[in-house]
Amino acid sequence: MLKIVPDPPFAPENPHALEDLVLQLIEHLTCALAITHHSTALTLGSPAQPLTIATAHEVDAALTLAETALSRIQVRH
Repeated sequence: MLKIVPDPPFAPENPHALEDLVLQLIEHLTCALAITHHSTALTLGSPAQPLTIATAHEVDAALTLAETALSRIQVRH
């Protein structure tokens, strides 16, 4: 069955909905960061260690951006 009308863009009427999404994102990124730190410890001396360190760095940067976004959302209301 073809859908004739597209879904509207995501624009939550409740600002708390966006805040909840960012909080979930932060929780997932925190878990991913813990996993990459653990993986780094397990790969000591391995050729894979630089990759896991780079992954931890990128996840940490994403976590910082998500936390900044959350603080800006909370300031608005």
